Amino acid sequence: MFMKFGDIMKKIELLAPAGNMSSLKAAVMAGCDAVYLGGKCFGARAFSKNFDNDEIVEAIKYCHLYGVKVYVTVNTLIYENEVDSFLGYIEFLHKNNIDAIIIQDFGMFDLVRKVFPNLEIHASTQMHIHNLDGVQLMEKLGMNRVVLARETSIDDIKKIRENSNIELEIFIHGALCISYSGQCLMSSLIGGRSGNRGSCAGSCRLKYDIIDYNGNKLNKDSYPLSTKDLNGLEHIGKLIDLGVSSLKIEGRMKSTEYVYMVVSIYRKAIDSYYENGYVNISNDDLIKLKKIFNRNFTKGFLFNTDNNDLINSYRPNHMGVSIGKVIDYKNGNAKIKLTDNISIGSGLRVIGKKKDVGINVNEFYINNKLVKEAYCGDTISIKVNDSVNVGDNVVITLDNKLSMEINNIVDNSLRKVLITGKFYGHINENASLCLSDGVNSVCVYGDVVNASVNKPVDREIICEKLNKLGETVYKFNNLEIDIDNNIFIPIKSINELRREAINKLNEKRLYKIDFCKNDYYIDVPNFKKERLVTCLIDSSDKSIDMDYDIVYCEDECNNTIRKLPRVINNYIDTDKVLLVGEIGAFNKLKNVDTDFSLNVVNSYTVAFLHSLGARKITLSYELTDSQIKDIINNYHSRYNKHPNLELIACSNEEVMISKFSLNKYYNNDKIYLRDMFSNRYKVITKNDLMYIYNYKKRDCFNTKYYDMGINSLRINMDI
Repeated sequence: MFMKFGDIMKKIELLAPAGNMSSLKAAVMAGCDAVYLGGKCFGARAFSKNFDNDEIVEAIKYCHLYGVKVYVTVNTLIYENEVDSFLGYIEFLHKNNIDAIIIQDFGMFDLVRKVFPNLEIHASTQMHIHNLDGVQLMEKLGMNRVVLARETSIDDIKKIRENSNIELEIFIHGALCISYSGQCLMSSLIGGRSGNRGSCAGSCRLKYDIIDYNGNKLNKDSYPLSTKDLNGLEHIGKLIDLGVSSLKIEGRMKSTEYVYMVVSIYRKAIDSYYENGYVNISNDDLIKLKKIFNRNFTKGFLFNTDNNDLINSYRPNHMGVSIGKVIDYKNGNAKIKLTDNISIGSGLRVIGKKKDVGINVNEFYINNKLVKEAYCGDTISIKVNDSVNVGDNVVITLDNKLSMEINNIVDNSLRKVLITGKFYGHINENASLCLSDGVNSVCVYGDVVNASVNKPVDREIICEKLNKLGETVYKFNNLEIDIDNNIFIPIKSINELRREAINKLNEKRLYKIDFCKNDYYIDVPNFKKERLVTCLIDSSDKSIDMDYDIVYCEDECNNTIRKLPRVINNYIDTDKVLLVGEIGAFNKLKNVDTDFSLNVVNSYTVAFLHSLGARKITLSYELTDSQIKDIINNYHSRYNKHPNLELIACSNEEVMISKFSLNKYYNNDKIYLRDMFSNRYKVITKNDLMYIYNYKKRDCFNTKYYDMGINSLRINMDI
């Protein structure tokens, strides 16, 4: 059961992104409790710089000295031929004391939890866990933490928290996917760059027309699927009161300055709530947050945001912050009346009615005098590379002075670990120094203390030498000096005591996680080989020829298997077989077949789902023929049994499912997305969820798949 604010409770974790070592250090200096980062493979941000193995070891040591945990993302789907290298990578991470891994692939979760039982595992938001049953199932299976889907509402989080004991992690700030994470195939099926493999092309951030069935364009702005950025600052208290374990900031592809600024502001907000019972953030902080990066802000579905407050259809990138207006333009020079300060090295954008003009602020003038800084109320003259118009709004997209301030803080390592110390120096006894960080304690001993013959060593000298902690992570919160009068201790001995005590304290803070490696095991049923043809129909389709081996239907239909939505909170009470598309169903239902949306791409996931009770398993759309063959062959050789697999051979592929609805936004049930190549993607909304379908139909019905070992080929006729 969660505890209310004011009760004795573990302080909520602030989890920061780190795309490289510079961002990691910025996050630590800004006050994060944990960082998440990716290696050179198996992470969902393949285009971030990421960390090589040596850098990961360095990052772990650096963070652990500051008391910061490190989580590594291995949150992509893992193909059959990658499993050995994946497992070797996990072993490397475990041996080097990683605090947890973040994982998407169900089969790899099952493999890792059995092979490395001491390694903490977090369920990535890519696992699409959005309901209580999904969380409860993960808890039963030994998952340590669930990163809930970004669409999970505050009310559902409350219900989940009250009925589970597993740690819950929530995204609190940053970029949002318009689709449920792990459920978007748009980039993969259209452009060959899979979001489930870390190489999303950002299809939702591209230009589209919204057209009706008659070809009429409905939208004015060009980016109808591009979301605003999540900003949950004002609601932090609600999540703390609920007992959420971790607040996660998105941004592994953002700048060092972005990471520092966002983390530091959220650190301030969290601390102010614990100290005062409310979140205390200044308007200046909010402006800095916008300056560093924003696409406009939204509360997201986390706080039940209206459908109309999620999208920034005007621009998919940084909006900047207004800093003035153009009051004159002549011969390539613009005069700008400032409403905020600016310095050399910054970046501006002039927003015109037809186009934008970017400006690198290399030099500017006030009253014909070259200056490096200007202030609110000043009028500056600056060269521009294109014509602008009087009245155009000017926004700052890079505040160089703010960036320099941030970099100075990071470079000077202002965050310190507070320690207490006690120095003992009594004649005819060994000198000693004891240190404690509140959790770990160490004592070291030096030479015997002698009485002074000439010049005694006093408290001030000892205190000065012990406080020389400059390049360490420590700072004395309290230092006691317990010495006799008239003693002599060589300065060198005092320095050696300090160094030895710090090294021993470092060793304790660089804790070891017990490494354990077991054999993998699983019990799976054996299925007979079959050559079936199945079909999925829409409930309104009464004309379908029912002469299939199995027919799935989205509603109750005679002689069919019902297909449940892949976003669901309440399951029907039945012993009948159901087709399910998300993992929570296994917590409630016994007789299930699984749909493509469980993202099955390897034989370990097939075995895992069969072991949970799945009768039949549908493979992912993203597999090639050779990968399908590898799955089946490896399943046979590893388990000496035959799986019951289905492949969707003919279909209007769902490339996206979203809680946001274009149909509702434009009040039109019959619309298409039209891309820059004039391809049309059908858009429908059912059960309050938007589905976008590929512009081309999947058509690969071929008996060769039976020869590979596929038992069922499915034809989808649901739209």
